Amino acid sequence: MAKFGRSEKEEKIKLEKGAFKKAMRVFRFIKPYQGVFIIGLFFLLLSSITTLGFPYLIGELFGTKDVSQIDLSSIDKNSIEKLDNINIVMLLLFGVFLANAVFSFFRIYLFSVVTEKALRDLRNEAFRKLIYSPISFFDKNKTGELTSRIATDVSLLQEMLTTTLAEFIRQWVTIIVSIAVIAYTSVKLSVIMLSIVPVVLILVIIFGKAIKKLSKQSQDAAAESNSVLSEALTGIKVVKAFANEQFEIFRYKKSTEEIKDLSIKGAVWRGLFASFIIIGLFGSVSIVIWQGMVMVNLGELQMSEFIRFIFFTVFLGASFGGVGAMFGTIQKSIGATERLMDLMEQTTEPFKQGKTAQLKGKVDFQNVWFHYETRPDVQVLKNINLEVQSGESVALVGPSGAGKSTFASLLLRFYEPTKGAILFDNVNGKEFDLTSLRSNMAIVPQEVILFAGTIKENIAYGKPEATEQEITEAAQKANAMEFIQNFPDGLGTMVGDRGVQLSGGQKQRIAIARAVLKNPKILILDEATSSLDSESEKLVQDALDKLMQGRTTFVIAHRLSTIKNADKIVVLEKGEIVETGTHQELIENEGMYAKLCAIQFG
Repeated sequence: MAKFGRSEKEEKIKLEKGAFKKAMRVFRFIKPYQGVFIIGLFFLLLSSITTLGFPYLIGELFGTKDVSQIDLSSIDKNSIEKLDNINIVMLLLFGVFLANAVFSFFRIYLFSVVTEKALRDLRNEAFRKLIYSPISFFDKNKTGELTSRIATDVSLLQEMLTTTLAEFIRQWVTIIVSIAVIAYTSVKLSVIMLSIVPVVLILVIIFGKAIKKLSKQSQDAAAESNSVLSEALTGIKVVKAFANEQFEIFRYKKSTEEIKDLSIKGAVWRGLFASFIIIGLFGSVSIVIWQGMVMVNLGELQMSEFIRFIFFTVFLGASFGGVGAMFGTIQKSIGATERLMDLMEQTTEPFKQGKTAQLKGKVDFQNVWFHYETRPDVQVLKNINLEVQSGESVALVGPSGAGKSTFASLLLRFYEPTKGAILFDNVNGKEFDLTSLRSNMAIVPQEVILFAGTIKENIAYGKPEATEQEITEAAQKANAMEFIQNFPDGLGTMVGDRGVQLSGGQKQRIAIARAVLKNPKILILDEATSSLDSESEKLVQDALDKLMQGRTTFVIAHRLSTIKNADKIVVLEKGEIVETGTHQELIENEGMYAKLCAIQFG
């Protein structure tokens, strides 16, 4: 969408122009290791210079004057001197090779150390950003795409920092030094050789833009493909239940086909780019050889100088070819880095800001209005006014879409009201530190999420520093020890991915034990028994009744039989409170609640 009156095209151009600048911000992760990085650059420079010692010494080797004509049967003093020169040059060559090997080792090692440490910090920072991002951020971004940014884009950046960047610098050092040497050797030949460079540079710009665009499209397609894969595997039971395996295969094949098409198109551009450079450079080398031989025959150039010129020209051509090949990789890395930096610049929730919350449990909704950022035209809650005293149990009922779950999300400050305020103990919730505020709350959702690990670890999620005795007591209060003791490993039993090894009722009781351990002042029960069978519901409801004692509790329920004893029942319809009272009061009122009860109880 255009901003401040700019057209979409203008906005896109602005973003493209700022892409490199934004990508450069990744070097802030290298800053803590800049000392090692500078030493690595020093070894990079040394390895580049020693590499260029090879063509220079080869020229010297051919400069030992008619070496092939030495008569070994009658060696005179002059011939011995020539042979000594050859031996010295060869020793110098092996010295150059040895030095280059040592410098290259340290260059690769030091760059790897810096890169891995910087990427470790980047991964941690990216994950921290994701964890602290508001729920609205996840409403607008798919999990698969976010996972791709951390995995795929970081891998591209790793390749760039470990290998491509060093090689890119090395090639440019080679280009600069080679141009200086050949210009010093013969200006005439240099002009012929370098006449191709402006054309190459122009094409670098043209091809670079095309390659960058295709690379970014390819990464977007890869992220979309990862999203399809993640969704299909996460919802594998739904896929199989609806026999939609072929449908998901088609979706995934469509996304991989797009990746293939974009990658091949990018390969064509890179191939054309490399082909042009090869043709241009080898053509110019041929012309240079021809012209050089003419100059040698005319006495304008020594053979040793010509040989040196040829070798430096070959190195120059190879470096230009290497730069061209790496340019696409760098463009791709810039695209990946730009996306990572976009993630790093996301606004996080306001943690570590505000008062420490030590709540008693009073909650007051004052003229609260709310709509989701992605749907500004739909008011989910309208002018909500509700005062709940500490220790009260409040049931939220109403048809689907009435705003009950949104109500709970606002309590947890997953979202902020668009109008009005929510007060905790007569203090605006915005004045409390988020971590501190949420530490006073716990939620038992309808769809319990357990983490891959043991039962003990999942219960301890409510209080990571809890002792085993505290965990066991929490499990007993949640009526969970009954089934936990039946497992051979007890609390050490693995629950599997998302708790797949446990039944719905067992998962609910683990979630309740987690909430018991947290010992919250405010408890939110989001249809915690709606998906359970009668036996499991009885056990879970008994555990919930224990958990609710002495706490301010908000119960979201469709089964009205579970909320008859609530201190206050709030009936929502289309985002508004239409009735408030006890079960008996609302039955006598003969409003919506009475109608809902009549439907459920006959």
